Amino acid sequence: MTAFNYPDSFDVLVIGAGHAGCEAALAAARMGARTLLLTQDLDAIGLMPCNPSIGGVGKGQLVREIDALGGEMGKATDLSMLSCHMLNTSKGAAVRSPRAQCDKKMYQAAMKRALEREPNLRVVQDEAARILTKGRKAAGVLTARNTRYNSRTVILTAGTFLRGIIHIGMDSFPGGRYNHPPSNLLSKSLSGLGLKLGRLKTGTPMRLHARGIDFSKCVRQDPDSPAAPFSHFTAEIKNTLLPCWITRTGSATAEVIKAGLHRSPLYSGKIKSTGPRYCPSIEDKVVKFPHHGAHHLFLEPEGFSTEEYYVNGLSTSLPEEVQVAIVRSVPGLEKAEIMRAGYAIEYDYSDPCQLDYTLETRALTGFYMAGQVNGTTGYEEAAGQGLVAGINAALKVSGREPLVLRRDEGYLGVMIDDLVSKGVDEPYRIFTSRAEFRLLLRTDNADLRLAPRGFALGLLDPALKENFEAYRAAAETILAGGKPAKLPPGPWTMEKARATSAIEKIYAMYVQRNRKEAEKMKKFEHLRIPPDFSYASAKALPNEARHKLEKNRPLSLAQAGRIPGITPADVQLLWVLLEKRKGGRP
Repeated sequence: MTAFNYPDSFDVLVIGAGHAGCEAALAAARMGARTLLLTQDLDAIGLMPCNPSIGGVGKGQLVREIDALGGEMGKATDLSMLSCHMLNTSKGAAVRSPRAQCDKKMYQAAMKRALEREPNLRVVQDEAARILTKGRKAAGVLTARNTRYNSRTVILTAGTFLRGIIHIGMDSFPGGRYNHPPSNLLSKSLSGLGLKLGRLKTGTPMRLHARGIDFSKCVRQDPDSPAAPFSHFTAEIKNTLLPCWITRTGSATAEVIKAGLHRSPLYSGKIKSTGPRYCPSIEDKVVKFPHHGAHHLFLEPEGFSTEEYYVNGLSTSLPEEVQVAIVRSVPGLEKAEIMRAGYAIEYDYSDPCQLDYTLETRALTGFYMAGQVNGTTGYEEAAGQGLVAGINAALKVSGREPLVLRRDEGYLGVMIDDLVSKGVDEPYRIFTSRAEFRLLLRTDNADLRLAPRGFALGLLDPALKENFEAYRAAAETILAGGKPAKLPPGPWTMEKARATSAIEKIYAMYVQRNRKEAEKMKKFEHLRIPPDFSYASAKALPNEARHKLEKNRPLSLAQAGRIPGITPADVQLLWVLLEKRKGGRP
């Protein structure tokens, strides 16, 4: 059957409307690119299929950076916030991270509204089936209903949908998430392009009805007051916030789980993929950490107008009847009613070592990948990648230099460098511990670090630039001990300038040390490795180093040095070989 050739062509085509796809589409469109967003379900845009929360350790920093560059996640979080906490307040400023529980329907509505109101963006319900190419360039998408959309660049943000399989006990069925069909056609298309695919696993807990929870047996956790907004552009949180509740498992829970392990897809061998180490299932916790007699559970409301509660800490894929017994073994949940069973999901991902720092694939020009399809986990990691991919796709079609953030410039740079340099053998999650320059990458200075890029890219309102520049000057003046000039009206206030300057002053000696170390790194970042460099003929390098470098094909000396198993001596030898090549010597 002849395909219907859609009459309009696009600069950027985004596949998938999860957190990565939403940020990618909005960034590209706001930068002037004619953008199309394809999604299997218009009613699932910006869906929060797991915990409806945003932020956390490292993740909160990511959201602040997304916001400083002109992304939407922080604004949607502030509009839908129902509880919030600043984590690690007893520790230093480098690791303080905001986390908010959101009303998942309000978050979805805010994100869908932003997409639908963007003039340069078209949103269409259809399933991408094949990536179209012209030579070694992306040229658009062919959909499941045989419609051809032509585009100069394509961004894939498929989440957990590529050949997704859901597991509840020994039952399994296809799904990109519960009650949503998988995407079974795209994996074949990606393999045909020469991309290496693997399988990963993630999961989610059950949801409970509030009426079956005895909150008197739980510890109340009130939200921060006042609530700190995620977005630099939110003056205050207007919602009336709700408490969350804490309970814990015990020996009775462990006994129920042990008795049901033979029916666990995870421990029966039915699930063969690797799951996230830092968000293990309750089965994993009981089996791998038997010395812990109890595990905290956080009961978090899913919205202002629903009775559903998310059981944070009780992710599982055990049979539903075992899940009921697990829940009812927990204090306060003896009469709990499960509204939605927990489940695990296996899905295809693409090895992120096949990407450039721009998130463009090396196999196909103009084809970008962002989110869980790159082996990550978490809404924030996905949104950050989507934003960077959308920005770079728009820059590519306009012939401008790409956006590449270094590790000392943002958690976005840390995450992307980790993915591209090291790849993944489990779902990747950002942490403050991954950032060697975390004292430079605080939540309070995300705007000072990245808002200038946001203005330059056209993603921040130019009318706010005067306010920002005055704010930046005021912060510098206060830090130097001077008296700052009055700020023009806008979201950046003198109070903010004084707060960030005070933190900078406390850690001045350590901040300066971090900056000196970052400067040393820059010389290696600028020393690019030619794409045709022959490691096989680099006999001065040890065999193991040659094999690792050939497999990863690093783009710079700095990236080569971050490949696991590559030593500083290997990097020095490689530098000498590159200098000889430049000088025309063998």
